[in-house]
Amino acid sequence: MGKKRNKARNRIGMQVITLCISTTLVLLLLGLVVLSVLTANNLSSYVKENLTVTLMLGEDVSPNDANILCHTLSHRRYIKNLNFISKEQALKEQTAAMGSDPSDFLGANPFVASVELQLKSDYANSDSLKWIKTELKKTPKVTDVTYQADLMDSVNSNIKKVSIVLLILAVLLTFVSFSLINNTVRIGVYSRRFMIHTMKLVGASWNFIRKPFLCSAVWTGIIAAVLADGILAAGAFFLYNYESDVMTVITWDVLVITGSLVFVFGIVITLFCSYLSVNKFLRMKAGDLYKI
Repeated sequence: MGKKRNKARNRIGMQVITLCISTTLVLLLLGLVVLSVLTANNLSSYVKENLTVTLMLGEDVSPNDANILCHTLSHRRYIKNLNFISKEQALKEQTAAMGSDPSDFLGANPFVASVELQLKSDYANSDSLKWIKTELKKTPKVTDVTYQADLMDSVNSNIKKVSIVLLILAVLLTFVSFSLINNTVRIGVYSRRFMIHTMKLVGASWNFIRKPFLCSAVWTGIIAAVLADGILAAGAFFLYNYESDVMTVITWDVLVITGSLVFVFGIVITLFCSYLSVNKFLRMKAGDLYKI
């Protein structure tokens, strides 16, 4: 009799371990998709804010004029960063890039001073850049405003496509995750269907019968969520060690939100699936238990 009980306990223990592992893997996939969706916005902002708008300045711009211009521009709401490049610095950079000094055969420095701007992500789009370019051209000492319009349109278009794909993938994976975890939970409850029926026969209430299953489901969800969050955190730590700039995209806010969603989803879905599975067998008659 004792051996049978030990075998039953071992079988139940293996089912719980299997449920934890399968739930962890599903939550890990779901967490990766949630992380991708949340970082897509940060990545979009990062890319947009690294696109450069160049202001070409007149030949007569003095260092004092340049300082006043940069100070004025820095207070405009759509500018995130700016960098002044003098004629001498431009000549030095081009000489290093070309391997020869253009002023040697031209007889003078052919470059003009300029200001490179990085816009805030909300303004880094074609519609905003049209009026921004018009406004900047009215600024004294600015002769021209240039930016890569095709590149900016391409970036915005690709970001929208990627965001849509990630959202669709997140929705599909949510349904797939629910199905996989539901099937795994149902198998665990199925193996104890006769115990559920026996408890019904001795007069136990449905809430009393459900309670141990639901408690087990909650703990399974907690363990699986902690394991999934731990793997995601380890992955983020590895990425940070490999490239520290990744934290500009995968921020602490994103990590906290992702971890919280995985934790909540792990508990809710295992609890809900366990509730549905136990109710199914509670409604069944004794003869039906042998037919499934």
